[in-house]
Amino acid sequence: MRSPVLRSEDNLRRAVHFRPSAEGPGDADHPLTRALEMSRIRLVKAGAMFVIAFLVISLRLIDVTVLETNDSHLNPLAVAKPLEYSRADIVDRNGKVLATTLRTQSLFADARVITDPQGTATALARILPDTNETELAARLKSGKGFIWLHRHLTPDVVDAVNELGIPGLDFQPEEQRVYPQGPLTAHVVGYSDLDNHGLAGIERAFDAGLAAHAEPLQLSVDVRLQAIVKEEVQKAIYDFSAIGGTGIIMNCHTGEILAMVSLPDFDPNDMSNIVPATIFNRSTLGVYEMGSVFKIFNTALALENKKATLDSFFDVVHPIHIGRFTIHDYEPQSHPITVAQIFMLSSNIGSAKMALESGGAAQEAFLGSLGLLRPAVIELPEVAAPHYPNPWHDISTMTVAFGHGISVSPLQTLIAANAIVNHGVMVPATLVKRADGYQPAGTRVISEETSFQLRRLLRLVVTDGTGKNADVPGYLVGGKTGTAEKVTGHGYAKKALLSSFIGVYPINNPEYITLVSVDEPHGTKKSYGFATAGWTAAPATQRIIARMAPLLDQMPITETADIHNAYTVDFPGKGKKIAAD
Repeated sequence: MRSPVLRSEDNLRRAVHFRPSAEGPGDADHPLTRALEMSRIRLVKAGAMFVIAFLVISLRLIDVTVLETNDSHLNPLAVAKPLEYSRADIVDRNGKVLATTLRTQSLFADARVITDPQGTATALARILPDTNETELAARLKSGKGFIWLHRHLTPDVVDAVNELGIPGLDFQPEEQRVYPQGPLTAHVVGYSDLDNHGLAGIERAFDAGLAAHAEPLQLSVDVRLQAIVKEEVQKAIYDFSAIGGTGIIMNCHTGEILAMVSLPDFDPNDMSNIVPATIFNRSTLGVYEMGSVFKIFNTALALENKKATLDSFFDVVHPIHIGRFTIHDYEPQSHPITVAQIFMLSSNIGSAKMALESGGAAQEAFLGSLGLLRPAVIELPEVAAPHYPNPWHDISTMTVAFGHGISVSPLQTLIAANAIVNHGVMVPATLVKRADGYQPAGTRVISEETSFQLRRLLRLVVTDGTGKNADVPGYLVGGKTGTAEKVTGHGYAKKALLSSFIGVYPINNPEYITLVSVDEPHGTKKSYGFATAGWTAAPATQRIIARMAPLLDQMPITETADIHNAYTVDFPGKGKKIAAD
């Protein structure tokens, strides 16, 4: 017989393992069954709640530590997250970075949390660059919830602020535009504001595109040539105590600008010290009377219109008096001279008489076809309109013939001169790199024959004329000097000159054309007191070509008899000593 205890254990065991069935009426209503079912349901609900809570917490942790949220500026892990920058790089033709975007930290404060505004201001003034303690204290006492204290801090400054441990100070991740080449390409690339909006140069011209695209914008500029031009123009400025200068190199066939320098320049990484003289782009925004380089266009017009040949004579013995003006030559002649001699000697009298043969209307139309009567077309916002005669009188026709009475930019002058030497075809200039092998459609402005004749004259200027100091053995350099007195409010300043030289090589099939201008040079003992283009801009051109040609793998040309004869102009008196224009 089983004991009562054992029987009770058996009953309990049966109750625990009881499962209601259709054949056991009333078992589901047993009190113990209901209690067990209730416990099971409560356990399931509790477990489900724990699972849901775990998932919520896990998702929140992922949101805070991995995903970028609206409070990412408070999350130190978010700083390490790779950033897709909002502004594309600018690079040179060889891929050298000219402008890029870096991730930075900017300091802000919640003045409502700052318990000691004066003490905080004192501590921050010792750390933050270019800040004023009094101004900081006033801002921290304002009670505002958000106050910018300093934008774009360096990592060491960020660390120093963090070490203060002051509640209410925090950092906002931002982007900062930086310019690795500094002043070297400043006038071309330009600069942006604190919020990365382009304010000048390529940055402004392509502002929307740079903000919308990730691919770099590749320019035509070669920083190696840019450095050469800057060094040599700066040397000319220093040697002749000038106030500034400009230098440009362009590919004759493609129109690509390989270098464009304006001096003095500025550092786009530090805009705190700029002044108008440094930010001013002399190459495109400055307009000047370019002087005798305009004789390139005057002579091309006379030859193209058949008003003269290289052998035509003009009487240059007597100065021209018209009204209260007198046109005279730097080096007076005692007999009539040919067109070739007028160009080589840079005769103002001869050029004026040649222009009258062509007529003012033809002169105006021709200069217009060369783009000299409208702003230069280039991818920069800093482009000035030229100043030219209106109405165009006879005196205007004569003075414009030798580059007076008309003011244009150096870039305009270069583009127009290239049309003359580039077999008579004008190509559009550009600061954006063209695709390899691409040849832009050009516009014919003069015949191939006229272009050939002008190239002969340009070579003559370097071999026998005012541009001898620009010659580079083996590279067949041609060119033209131009020295003009600068216009002031009271006429012309006799001792304030703009001395310029247009250089092109090789003259038999031009590949590159250069322009150098030196603003207000002063003569030296070495230049025998001259500050004209032959002594200032021509030597700088010589140094530029001598350095750039080997860099571009251009081998010297052996001047064969055919080339020599084709680009030689003979006339009586050739080879005599000539003062530099």
